[in-house]
Amino acid sequence: MTQDLLIEIGTEEIPAGFLSKAFIDMKTDAHKMLTRMRLDHGEIKIMATPRRLTLQVADLAPGQKDRVVENMGPAKRIAFTEDGQPSKAGIGFARGQGVKPEELEVVTTEKGEYVCVRKRETGEETIKLLAEALPAYIMNIPFRKSMRWHDLDARFARPIHWLAALYGDQIITFDCAGISSGATSSGHRFMAPDKFTIKQPADYVELCRNSKVIVDQTERKEMIKNQLAAIEKQLGGTIIEDPELLETVTNIVEYPHAIVGSFDKSYLELPEEVLITVMRHHQKYFRLRDQQGKLMANFITVNNTVARDPEVVVKGNQRVLLARLNDARFFYREDLKVPLTDFIERLRNVVFQAKLGTSYEKVERFRDLSEKIAEQLCPEQKEAISRTAWLCKADLESNMVCEFSDLQGIMGREYARAAGEAEDIAIGIHEHYMPTASGGTLPSNDCGAIVGLADKIDTIVGCFGVGLQPTGSADPYALRRQVLGIINICLDRNYRLPLSDLVSQALKLLQNKIGKPAETIATEVIEFIKGRFFNNLTATGIPAGVIEAVLATGFDDIVTSHKRISALDRFRHREDFADLLTAFKRIMNITRNEKENYKLIPENLVTGAEADLYQAWKDVATRLSQDLDNNDYDQAFSTIAELKISVDTFFDEVMVMVEEKTIRENRLALLQGIAADFKKIADFSKI
Repeated sequence: MTQDLLIEIGTEEIPAGFLSKAFIDMKTDAHKMLTRMRLDHGEIKIMATPRRLTLQVADLAPGQKDRVVENMGPAKRIAFTEDGQPSKAGIGFARGQGVKPEELEVVTTEKGEYVCVRKRETGEETIKLLAEALPAYIMNIPFRKSMRWHDLDARFARPIHWLAALYGDQIITFDCAGISSGATSSGHRFMAPDKFTIKQPADYVELCRNSKVIVDQTERKEMIKNQLAAIEKQLGGTIIEDPELLETVTNIVEYPHAIVGSFDKSYLELPEEVLITVMRHHQKYFRLRDQQGKLMANFITVNNTVARDPEVVVKGNQRVLLARLNDARFFYREDLKVPLTDFIERLRNVVFQAKLGTSYEKVERFRDLSEKIAEQLCPEQKEAISRTAWLCKADLESNMVCEFSDLQGIMGREYARAAGEAEDIAIGIHEHYMPTASGGTLPSNDCGAIVGLADKIDTIVGCFGVGLQPTGSADPYALRRQVLGIINICLDRNYRLPLSDLVSQALKLLQNKIGKPAETIATEVIEFIKGRFFNNLTATGIPAGVIEAVLATGFDDIVTSHKRISALDRFRHREDFADLLTAFKRIMNITRNEKENYKLIPENLVTGAEADLYQAWKDVATRLSQDLDNNDYDQAFSTIAELKISVDTFFDEVMVMVEEKTIRENRLALLQGIAADFKKIADFSKI
């Protein structure tokens, strides 16, 4: 009869950032463990609070099913002699399997006849299997960081204090990290610190609730949402949506209780992002906006206990917040007294990377690069873009950013506004960091976009130049994210930039910093960008073959490559696409091994079919060039598809590889020319 399984790991407080991933890993590993042990089961559920990680498995089988194991041996011709007697190989295999030679069976497989031994294995009981497997399951839960305690060799996110392990009403007995398993758990550290006994897994959630622990994180999150909604209604404001903060707060409490506090409205003079950063990142407070969309002088904190005197708790939180806000206001006012150019000078003393020099040198490099990009894309904005590049890192040396690093760029924008800089420059200073994450917000103007491109290219080329390429496990300068930023900015703003020129210009500016040959670095960087571009597109569902078909013809302009790939992806759904693909492959098959490029002489086209193909090709080639010049790739594919009928007729009526050399080479020249035009838009052999 099936029973439910419950495993609870009681610990000291685990950091909130560890729990979200632990939910996923514990469930995945539990499924692998039970599958490996051949135990049938129902739903696997993971629950967690800061002080406990819980695995629940419904309807777990009482044991393994008996099975017959078939162990294959050597081929029959090797295991037996010609007269049917066991050979030395057959006798040795039987001995190794613990059976007599006459017990060997012959089975027919795809590879022929082989000998085998069939053994019946009796399934083990679930409790016995779990007692052996659970210690490893628990200690192998992956965490970003783990620790040792006492004199134990065991490592875990935080010290383990208790282990509850039940299969139905039976305790699964084992030792792990110096703790023996049992049926006892502990309640809320402050509101119900006593231990309690679990008799059945089905009782667990309610027993926790009675001990002031909401063990199910989904239920805990809903409690917080409901409490926030009630406060929102009470204050007449709107809570700023923040799923990440909600997740964090859910993971730092066992019994959530939200209360509202306030601060003096005079602090609203600070930039909104400063207030949000102080409340969100440092205090984990939720913020509200009024009906006009302005930040309210209130905050909501979610406590881990139900306060006996909420007013005392509110005052305590307000006192902590006040200290933070006073610091922020002091830093802000002091920074406003310093010209931005003074902050820039301080960058001379800040090392960006030991081999790549100071942050000041980096600014000089990508400022130069920004100006060159501006000359190509928007020369009328060159001066504003240059100014943005010069000022965009200034705030890194401000008091505010030194204290609140999350405000880099934001404070630069605010200080630029205060200094009277143009609005597009101020916005560009903030937005040149964008996007800060995959799928993140992109720059809204050319100042931020172009300076961001230049900054990112300088970082990527510089890191490759000094051997800091990303590895499978490390990417300290976030080069993968930087490349995705370049790709998304170019696509969003339709920037047609030759990557080879951009990388070449960056290499010239870095020539005194790098040790590897510039050509090698350029090739590595372009391939790195190309690889990220490829992965980004496959993630959207475009087949790899379609992407490879276009990239095989060249990759230098992200926008053009993307448009061609998108056009081919649409074109492949046409009914005649398969026929066109066949026609192209027939051409490639016959010209692939020709090392010489033959010269086409139209007068030597002796049959009607080859002359017709030549005329059709001339017409298509002219229009294809126009389509490509107009960047109309959908039409380009449609244009080249017109050759399909003429190509089919040619192959039906014309023998290419005839003995007469002049005619053979002329026909090959015709096909080589057509293949070259096909490859102007895609190498269909990749599909």
